[in-house]
Amino acid sequence: MLNALWAGMILTGIVWAAFHGNLGAVTEGALNGAKEAVSLSITMLGVMSFWTGIMEIAAKSRLLEALSRRIRPLIRFLFPEIPKDHPACESISTNFIANFLGLGWAATPAGLQAMKDLEELNPKPGIATNAMCTFLIINMSSIQLIPMTIIAYRSQYGSVNPAAITAPAVLTTTLSTLAAILFCKLAAGRRQKT
Repeated sequence: MLNALWAGMILTGIVWAAFHGNLGAVTEGALNGAKEAVSLSITMLGVMSFWTGIMEIAAKSRLLEALSRRIRPLIRFLFPEIPKDHPACESISTNFIANFLGLGWAATPAGLQAMKDLEELNPKPGIATNAMCTFLIINMSSIQLIPMTIIAYRSQYGSVNPAAITAPAVLTTTLSTLAAILFCKLAAGRRQKT
């Protein structure tokens, strides 16, 4: 569906430009856009490689394990239905830590693993449980201490102070995560009453 939508928009733009005599501008824009995309991809590849490497070092040095133990009380509060030593707890912890550090690409594999682990606990496979919904909502709203992707974008496009976004990002992601937790707890309470 999205492929058809994008193809339709591109085709409409080209026909519109040809009809109005601006086909040269469309060609120039396409070439400039491709150049920008390659440049941004190289920048993001460097940032992603660096931070994914840092996460790997943290995992091998058992720092992730230590951090996971520290946030276990939070995991128990958010997901009381998960057994204490279930693998889902570790996957969720790793995902939360990676998101906290602004490493969405490093958080994704742990998030996918967490959903698989949560599905194992699901009494009705194929229907999302409270834990799955809570994890997904908190994952989307996650607190970010270092918004690496946005900093990299701002740096790529010539921002004088790319890291200036850090304080507003911490504030907004903290508020969104608190709202997500409140919503999940209220929704879970309402489900238990029915």
